Amino acid sequence: MSQIQENQNLNGRLQEGFNAKKRLSTLSKFSKNNFSDLQRVAKEACLGKKNWPLIEKIDAWMLSAETATFMKWGGLGMVASELPENFNRTFEPLEHKISIVTPMYEGSTGKNSAHMEGKVYVGAERKTTDVALVKKIRVLFCDAKGDLKEYGVHVYEGALAGVKYIFLQNKRFFSINPSGKNPSTQDGCYVLNENNINEVERFAFFSKAVYTLMLEAAEKRVKGLKAPNIILANDWHSGALGGLCKYLTLLKKNEGKVSHEAALKIENTPLVHIAHHLGYQGWDYENTARLLNGLYETYALDVFKNAKAIKNSNPRTQNTLIVYDCYNQASSNLHLADRIVTVSKNYMEEVSKELGFGYDFRDVLKIRKNHRTFFGIVNGYDKKLISPNSAKIEHINAYFDGFDFKVYNEENIKDKTHNKKECLRLLSKIAGDVNFKKKVIPLIEIDAFWDLSAFISKASKIPFICATSRLVEQKGYDIACEAVLKLLENIKNIKGEYPVLVMGGAGDESQYDILKTFRKTVERANHKAAERIYVFRGYNDEFAYALQLAADFYLMPSRFEPCGLTQMEAMAKGALPIATSTGGLVDTIENGVDGFRTDVFFADGAKVYGSNTKAHKFKNNVNAYADTLSKALNHFYQKPDVIAAMKKSAMKKDFSWNVSEGSVYKYYKLFKMGFV
Repeated sequence: MSQIQENQNLNGRLQEGFNAKKRLSTLSKFSKNNFSDLQRVAKEACLGKKNWPLIEKIDAWMLSAETATFMKWGGLGMVASELPENFNRTFEPLEHKISIVTPMYEGSTGKNSAHMEGKVYVGAERKTTDVALVKKIRVLFCDAKGDLKEYGVHVYEGALAGVKYIFLQNKRFFSINPSGKNPSTQDGCYVLNENNINEVERFAFFSKAVYTLMLEAAEKRVKGLKAPNIILANDWHSGALGGLCKYLTLLKKNEGKVSHEAALKIENTPLVHIAHHLGYQGWDYENTARLLNGLYETYALDVFKNAKAIKNSNPRTQNTLIVYDCYNQASSNLHLADRIVTVSKNYMEEVSKELGFGYDFRDVLKIRKNHRTFFGIVNGYDKKLISPNSAKIEHINAYFDGFDFKVYNEENIKDKTHNKKECLRLLSKIAGDVNFKKKVIPLIEIDAFWDLSAFISKASKIPFICATSRLVEQKGYDIACEAVLKLLENIKNIKGEYPVLVMGGAGDESQYDILKTFRKTVERANHKAAERIYVFRGYNDEFAYALQLAADFYLMPSRFEPCGLTQMEAMAKGALPIATSTGGLVDTIENGVDGFRTDVFFADGAKVYGSNTKAHKFKNNVNAYADTLSKALNHFYQKPDVIAAMKKSAMKKDFSWNVSEGSVYKYYKLFKMGFV
């Protein structure tokens, strides 16, 4: 009898709809001792009861659905590439290293494509690497009908920028050819693909494939590939791994399906989970039973019944594998990982205090913070990639053809004013030359751009403000618009030239409608102010870069911002952020020194940051942001020397991963000691 036939004939699987019926079988082939061991896992992990192992040479695997090198969607993809690159570069003399484990995506979404060319993998970011086949493994997972099936996964190795990449190839789960039913908002590695695999199932399978590879390596069945001694799980995509390593391994060991030595290796390998934004967790109610059966095979019923969360006050998080009655991919690691890291210290405070930030896991994260199994480490950023540099600016000038943007630095920022003039000229040409617009920003929709050529000579007296973040509710464009309207209602608040304000990015049409409505509202009230307002929808890297080269200020009116990267990009170019005091914006912007932050911040109507006096004064984020925007403009008009000094301070700030006491050193300490 094959393993598949044997598995199909055994009890122990969850029935479809169990999460609605709430009825579970009581039959089991294991002893109560096994179940007591399972039930203690979450409590021991959250409280840090297990001794941290002595690790002489760090040999970590970073598991990530995204990488900036081969498939990027957002900031977590940049972390997945840049953290290992900088860690390896910094600690190479000590022979410490991080390798990246990621799916080998293949296919085309229309916007993103990836494929193999012989022995070369070409990723969606147009980077390439030579790859070699290491092993073919068999991964047990459920098919569309819910039956357990062995899926072949080819394991390849490649290398880029001093990092070893371990690619997992399976064309059913990791194809990015979209289904005809794929929502227009889903792209890249998040598509509903041609095989009807959605993002949650794709990454549940990814976790199971990684776990299977770890077992094979621990059993020494993969030539030249050792099992890691640290696992770094990058957000919810690999969130199922905690339960696989700690629940499934225990039961397989006790049934003799895994050697005792290999099981101990897997169970005792520290698992560090990086939580980016807690709002993204990987939910799938409809497929709850099928996903849990695919992950835990014929042990699913026993695992589920004994997956007890640490005691907390939220009735929805009493089981580590689901939230209330829905499969939740992040849940397993948030309960079971040995350590949780989030991407800034202030966001750590927010998610462990406020339901609106921590969601169902607030209470668990509060317990973890109090017992030092939860830390905040600010995301790094390679400064050389974001500072004004000759290669990038030469490219900008060639791209726009006929413009002369200049390189500048914190020691000499006078050419920033020159760049402001060039950007005003660029905006004017886009406004007046349809063919030029189509050539340089073809995918950007613009709303009533004006010709500002007549004002170029006054550039040094005109505040230039921009925002090029995604058009999503999180980024708070509506807050900025309402704040500007409040400012313009009292004309006495404007002590000099009206600002040039450029806002837009890729994203939701509804958010673009907010920008267009705002501009039209200003136009009805004050035409002179409105002719300096530009709003657009779409993204072009060259255009965004040119705006930041010119900008005096960068708008960050975020409703939440776990870390934030755009404020770092702006500061590196001397564009002072005007930000709400949330998440990583608090950790990265020093108010009045290298940017401006609100004195108070509200979430769900309640004060989250600032004094009660300020909260009583401002009452909401719009009022607080309008006050901060007014302060920034008054500084520009009345204290130009202060603004110049602030720009220099912003440009001097270095968020690079490997600066003295930078993030790679914090991760090194965490890997070595278990705390930061």
